[in-house]
Amino acid sequence: MKKTLILLTLAALLSGAANAQSVFAHPWMQKRVAYFGDSITDPRNSGSKKKYWNYLQDWLGISPYVYAVSGRQWDDIPRQADKLQTEHGDSIDAILIFIGTNDYNNGVPIGEWYEVKDEQVMYGHGQPKKMTARKRRYMSMDKNTYRGRINIALDKVKRMYPTKQIVLLTPIHRAQFYRSETNWQCTEDYTNQCGIYIEEYIQAVKDAGNIWAVPVIDMNAVSGLYPMMDEHAQYFADPETDRLHPNDKGHERMARTLYYQLAVLPVF
Repeated sequence: MKKTLILLTLAALLSGAANAQSVFAHPWMQKRVAYFGDSITDPRNSGSKKKYWNYLQDWLGISPYVYAVSGRQWDDIPRQADKLQTEHGDSIDAILIFIGTNDYNNGVPIGEWYEVKDEQVMYGHGQPKKMTARKRRYMSMDKNTYRGRINIALDKVKRMYPTKQIVLLTPIHRAQFYRSETNWQCTEDYTNQCGIYIEEYIQAVKDAGNIWAVPVIDMNAVSGLYPMMDEHAQYFADPETDRLHPNDKGHERMARTLYYQLAVLPVF
């Protein structure tokens, strides 16, 4: 009798697990997703035949609308958003923004998130209201700084698509990129022209998530790609000259990461 009960219990558990698998549906299945970014997302970049969004298209049936352009920086996001709206209007479900490595490489100053001013505001708590001196912050919209560019971009995209899921992806680790004598990019253990390491640019994207109420997927950490090690060169376009752009294998690894990360984010 005891053995029979154990077998029946096990059968019930297995049946429940099977049913749970059969009813689970990835929330991003069959969705229409716009991709903003730079060469890592740009379909015309020759570093790989398939991009991460191609794999997501295969696995989830996502319809990809790709507006990324090689070499672009955060100040190009408003243009990409305008093009998306012109071509597809409101008929999308989500937007992924994956950009920032070129801002670092081009030495864009980090800047500030806010401009602070002294103002008067009406206030009263436990006593009659009256004009009170307070400091007030305004979003910095300085197109010449990294944080200012992010503010400009997210202010536009969130106003343009207030009901859509917008997700930020941090830049991934980068090593050497030796394209030509006039395009010779250092590994990430060097500062840029501003004397700033890439981590500050990555951190700014994570900070933007809190400032603008936008989910952030830290691809720099969770993708596992680390081109500074020779053992990880297998994930990049060329071990000697291009450890900036992932190859097919690298894009597949990024896509697998995104598959699970996106599963916890609503997309309607």
